[in-house]
Amino acid sequence: MPHSFGLRARTRHLFSRSFREKGAIPLSTYLKTYKVGDIVDIKANGAVHRGMPHKYYHGKTGIIYNVTKTSVGIIIHKQVGSRYIEKRVNIRVEHIKHSNCRLDFLTRVKKNAAAKAEAKAKGVAVNVKRQPVGPRPAHYVSSKGNIPTTIAPVPYEALV
Repeated sequence: MPHSFGLRARTRHLFSRSFREKGAIPLSTYLKTYKVGDIVDIKANGAVHRGMPHKYYHGKTGIIYNVTKTSVGIIIHKQVGSRYIEKRVNIRVEHIKHSNCRLDFLTRVKKNAAAKAEAKAKGVAVNVKRQPVGPRPAHYVSSKGNIPTTIAPVPYEALV
């Protein structure tokens, strides 16, 4: 049997609303302020068909380059073959939200600034570079009062 290759083909679950999130869209969605340069995540809302992005962009992150009354223009880097192309898509505000990646960066900047100010007051050097998590420290397990037990498999018994 032939099947559809349409614009919204195979999006039955992708664009469906989650449990207890159906119905009217909250006003806070429309009252958020978006500025040029903001980093946003694209998550299509199935309740609003206008200004909905293509299924490829669902879950992608981009940077706002244009803001209008009801929608925003977003720059997304799309992989085509072995290269990345800068795509500019116009999406309504119902289908986007601010990305948390920027919040993590800003909290780290504030924490580093506070650490530098504290180190400067004490007159010591401080390292604010991120370090990978190292191995856990070694420790000994005492066998005093903790006798090792031998574990063996239980023989198979037919319970008929």
